[in-house]
Amino acid sequence: MTSHLLVRGQLPDSENGVISSVSKETAGWNFLNMEVRRLSRGVSTWQHKTGENELALVILGGRCTVRSNQGSWTNIGRRANVFDGMPNALYLPRHTEFAVEALTDNLEVAAAWTATDQDHPAQLITADQSKIEIRGGGNATRQINSIIPPGFDCHRLVCVEVYTPGGNWSSYPPHKHDVHKEQQGELLEADLEEIYFYKFNRKGAFACQRVYTDDRSLDESIVASNNDAVLIPEGYHPVSAAYGYDCYYLNFLAGTAQSLAATDDPEHAWTRQTWDTKDPRVPLVTHAMEEMVTS
Repeated sequence: MTSHLLVRGQLPDSENGVISSVSKETAGWNFLNMEVRRLSRGVSTWQHKTGENELALVILGGRCTVRSNQGSWTNIGRRANVFDGMPNALYLPRHTEFAVEALTDNLEVAAAWTATDQDHPAQLITADQSKIEIRGGGNATRQINSIIPPGFDCHRLVCVEVYTPGGNWSSYPPHKHDVHKEQQGELLEADLEEIYFYKFNRKGAFACQRVYTDDRSLDESIVASNNDAVLIPEGYHPVSAAYGYDCYYLNFLAGTAQSLAATDDPEHAWTRQTWDTKDPRVPLVTHAMEEMVTS
């Protein structure tokens, strides 16, 4: 039985158009929307209005120009695909009209947006600004690239991308962020909706993701393939990458705070104490890999 949390990729690799789409209405939550598109040079342009939303646009692969009533940005993008280097992205505030023009074939862009009553400046996020963090240890080692981290000049959006070597666990120990919890002015946990958008380095690859709550009223095991999205409305949500296949996922989050404050599953939190080594395969991508994508 297919999980209601799984959104299958809906576009063949050879075609332009919408690869994946999630709206807050279809997801049944309050904030987060996402769309991933493929465009080709001279063939297609994506025009969109943010309306009452703030929006993050992440270049997954290829180069593009974005023109808007907030400014124009030319030749955005430095990697052919997500396994080829570090990300470029663009933050756009509400009341922005914009058009994305592909400068290469097979341009892939991911956008996420959420309602806001605040105004923040449009900002280009370059690859140099994306910081690499190696998190975990042993076969729970993974790489996190920040794109829109907590503290970024926006209202609600958070965005990171995560690389997990084949056979490793990620988002581990299992953690959740489904209640807003503060103690003496410190935010211990934020109530966040989250989307995982998956890419892999080889055909036939997959990852397994479990999503479960303490009372097991939600307890699903999901198999995600290339271009699939998994919705995390609540609960813990660890990931395991199949052996032999490096796994990438793009995380968009939005909720009660511009934060990543989370709570570990107390049954598995002890595993943090076992992380005495790092997997030498990470980082899987680095700033040194960046080269301009040619046509």
